[in-house]
Amino acid sequence: MPHVICEPCIGVKDQSCVEVCPVECIYDGGDQFYIHPEECIDCGACVPACPVNAIFPEEDVPEQWKSYIEKNRKLAGLG
Repeated sequence: MPHVICEPCIGVKDQSCVEVCPVECIYDGGDQFYIHPEECIDCGACVPACPVNAIFPEEDVPEQWKSYIEKNRKLAGLG
């Protein structure tokens, strides 16, 4: 999964990331947005667009939010 949306998105869902995504791979998962790992092209456009710094490349997800890697996969129907 190229990028993962983590805890800071919960309750905020600003949509700035959705607006800049060139392949429209960011979806509403209820309490937060998620990135579909098979659709993401790893462009990184969403990272600076997020006002709450909730988006990370999978390999850079902070330790306290590692569970969001699997949560994003499950929200995408892959887990």
